[in-house]
Amino acid sequence: MDLKSNKPFWLLKNGLTASYPSLKSNKNCDVLIIGGGITGSLIAHQMVSDGYKTILIDKRELCNGSTSATTSMLQYEIDVPLFELEELIGKEGAIESYKACSDAIDTLEKLSKQIRSDAGFKRKKSLYFASKKKDVSWLKDEYTARKNAGFNVKWLEADQIVENFGLENTYGGIVSRQGASIDAFKFAHELFKHNVRKGLEIFDKTEMIKVEYHKGFNLVTVDSGFQIKAKKVIYCTGYESKNLLKENFVNLKSTFAIVSEIDDNKFKNISSTLVWNTDDPYIYMRTTDDGRLLIGGGDEDFSDAGKRDSLLDKKEKDILKNLKKIKPGYHFYTDFVWAGTFGETKDGLPYIGEHKKFKNSYFVLGFGGNGITFSVTGMEMASQFMKNKKHVLSEYFQFGR
Repeated sequence: MDLKSNKPFWLLKNGLTASYPSLKSNKNCDVLIIGGGITGSLIAHQMVSDGYKTILIDKRELCNGSTSATTSMLQYEIDVPLFELEELIGKEGAIESYKACSDAIDTLEKLSKQIRSDAGFKRKKSLYFASKKKDVSWLKDEYTARKNAGFNVKWLEADQIVENFGLENTYGGIVSRQGASIDAFKFAHELFKHNVRKGLEIFDKTEMIKVEYHKGFNLVTVDSGFQIKAKKVIYCTGYESKNLLKENFVNLKSTFAIVSEIDDNKFKNISSTLVWNTDDPYIYMRTTDDGRLLIGGGDEDFSDAGKRDSLLDKKEKDILKNLKKIKPGYHFYTDFVWAGTFGETKDGLPYIGEHKKFKNSYFVLGFGGNGITFSVTGMEMASQFMKNKKHVLSEYFQFGR
């Protein structure tokens, strides 16, 4: 599956960060991780930290799937509002899910410092504004639900949003203190490099072809014919997991993003803020660490890569039209345009845990706008799974829920 258009900003900005060999011999390990994106890098870090002999494979070069196309907005807010999620899965599970995403941002900051990352982790506020007058009522319900759950939030009226953020034609919104941004492509590569020094083995351009299930281990055959014997297999295959799992557990979507030319002076009022709105599909924007404005939206059902990429010009115009509504006097000079694939689940939550058809295996599949923060939660969950412990979120993130 082609998960991105051919010119994602992060891939062009960072270039070929690292290259690893393909598998050329049989191997043994405690844990085999399949998928070398940001999720795979985080899970690999956890497994190596826990002392497991770990191997990671990817059929592409590392981070050349969805990770190269991500906008890397780190939010605790899930695509399904908290007050709605409470109705779907119960108050306890909803709040725990939101808090897990909040904690994940703190974990990423600590991890960035631990490995001395140069990927530009930056703390930011988050502004979630009503784009239509009719959205104000339910957005205020969301504000109340978050406040009651203990999150640091504040309600701003439309004039306050103009004053604080320079954004017009809104109808009020929620400002959250907890948020951040990062160059996930660069950060994932840094994590891989850090853990290779600690014993992680990585083989890119190595595709899993077949898995044989045995008592206490799996035997994975790759496209070169060599095999890896692993006590556990952890699938970090993201949206391509739909090719492995036949049930309809996620709907694939295409999202479109554009990045401006560098202009440090234009974005000072939102340089420390993640911005998104109540449209369906919603628009979202943030600044990059090199002084660009990144804005995206225009989500469509994914059918094939060709159709998705043919929409790039139209989606760029649509996104800029939406930007014009909230920043009427600003002229956006486009530098990069791309599209990526993401997934929507029925409750906005990920799928992390065992699947009945895959023995000796776990899945860590972070979907929606919280893919990265869900993957951080997946680190803790996978660590507990390996010790045969149950995580508090297992029942909410499990398959068949």
